[in-house]
Amino acid sequence: MESYLSPEMKSTGEAIGYDNKLTRALYKALQATGMHVSNYGTIFVTIADQDKQQALPLVKRFYDLGFNIEATTGTAEFLREHGIRTRTRRKLSEGSSEIIEALRQGHISYVINTIDINQHNTRLDGYEIRRTAVENNVTVFTALETVRVLLDVLEEITLRVSTIDAK
Repeated sequence: MESYLSPEMKSTGEAIGYDNKLTRALYKALQATGMHVSNYGTIFVTIADQDKQQALPLVKRFYDLGFNIEATTGTAEFLREHGIRTRTRRKLSEGSSEIIEALRQGHISYVINTIDINQHNTRLDGYEIRRTAVENNVTVFTALETVRVLLDVLEEITLRVSTIDAK
């Protein structure tokens, strides 16, 4: 089972949510697709080099919402270089099954995975990660546009706490 969708496949499954406010309508649409929308937890990120700059502000938004960030070695290094505290998890091709185990044990809320079609090892790693996530009911994003929609919803529904200086 391959969950990575090519461009022509991204819009074949459709759901609609009605509301006066766009983010609430999007939330309803995401739920209608069967997605569990979690406003806390851990996201696991493995991003192709050509997508890293575009993914950076999205991962930062998750971080700002209080999510824990975990990533493959190259992605984790990139995120840390840009000020995002990130836990590194090694890939299967690096001799580790820790990503797979974290997915099976329910430690991951979302997987964000874009692929470089020219890199055979990363394609195989990504396939196993996506397959295991789907088998364990973890939401997988392969398109950054969909991640952006989820973040708009999460930022609307997440309670934020800030401190007030008492003088």
